[in-house]
Amino acid sequence: MLTYLIQVVQNSLTPGIILAMLFALAQVSGKLWLKRWLLAGTLVGVAAALVLSVLKATTVWINRELWSIGILSAAILATILFYLLAWGLFAKRAPVFHERLWSIASAVIAAALLLYSLPDIFLYPTDFVLPGESIFGTDFLFKMIGYLIGLLLVILATCALYKVASQLSFKLLRILLTIALALNLLNQLAVIAQFLLARRVIPMTKWLFDAVVGAINYNVYFLYAIMALTVLVPIILLFKRPPLKTDNINSAQRRRHRAHVRSQRRWCGVVLAGFLIAVFTLTAIKAYDEQAVVLSPAEPMNIVGSQIVIPLEHVNDGHLHRFIYTASGGTEVRFIVIKKNEVAFGVGLDACDICGPTGYYERGDKEVICKLCDVVMNIQTIGFKGGCNPVPLAYTIKSGTMVIETQDLEAEKTRFE
Repeated sequence: MLTYLIQVVQNSLTPGIILAMLFALAQVSGKLWLKRWLLAGTLVGVAAALVLSVLKATTVWINRELWSIGILSAAILATILFYLLAWGLFAKRAPVFHERLWSIASAVIAAALLLYSLPDIFLYPTDFVLPGESIFGTDFLFKMIGYLIGLLLVILATCALYKVASQLSFKLLRILLTIALALNLLNQLAVIAQFLLARRVIPMTKWLFDAVVGAINYNVYFLYAIMALTVLVPIILLFKRPPLKTDNINSAQRRRHRAHVRSQRRWCGVVLAGFLIAVFTLTAIKAYDEQAVVLSPAEPMNIVGSQIVIPLEHVNDGHLHRFIYTASGGTEVRFIVIKKNEVAFGVGLDACDICGPTGYYERGDKEVICKLCDVVMNIQTIGFKGGCNPVPLAYTIKSGTMVIETQDLEAEKTRFE
């Protein structure tokens, strides 16, 4: 749940903020043609991202690096052109040419931002269910909730940002948007440089390598910088009360003005709250979600000849029990035991066919979790093949003890090497 909340916020908030500022600038400029082109670019970007996500999921036609380089290159060129046009190049000598180029540049920026970020976001739900699992499980529900909360947070924050940014002057909004695009431009250049360095298209120099590695490792700080910049919008409006002309106004106009002020402050509050929640999500919640899980220590067991003998009284409490058998060559083979009901135990390796030997841990009341993918196991299915279930391990019950053959563990030792 938390993982997808974090991913959605981190990957969609930057394009959302820039789109909100672009639409606000178009609104403040009073140029209807610019809003139409921006809307067209947004729709094209969403539609193209949906098609690209389908192709990624169903074919091998999509080379991620080449597509990313192409999309980001188009965005960078459009951003540079937007700078020149937004700050008046060609405006006096060729106003019609200026307006057309400005419209095209804005539309390309919008389309490229969405085409780069949305395909992965569209594909997140395909990871919610592993093969052999049902969409009607609690694990799928929790992941979908996190995913939808992330989308709702980004949509509300960016729509509110558009509402309040539309109250600023054209000059101030143009400055803020110029800086926000510059920050995003640096991030885009770092991504392209990473691909080109990996393919040895550009020479590997220490300063460039260090710069790219730093930009990639601290990618989220570009988002923080853009948020810190655009949070000035609601702060400015909170301290800037809309003027009210006192000449020849009636009580209805006064009430209307007060209602406008209250509405403006509410939207400012939504922006500030949205940004605070986003920062909390990307810091505290992310740190909690990524904290390392320590597997419980192995419990003692008896080895009699070629058999492992475990008294049932040691494993009949319904909790997860972990054991380690040292196979030939010194390989430690882990296996787990948990009582499923009054007549059956779930016994399996502390590994699965999908995630490997990362192991399982117990959380809460009888909840067994895969350490790698955070999938919640259905305890009743432990001991059966499929999905992220532990690899089944044969056992027998004799005279109040569980007996496991060591040869079965020897046969599986390669999973733990």
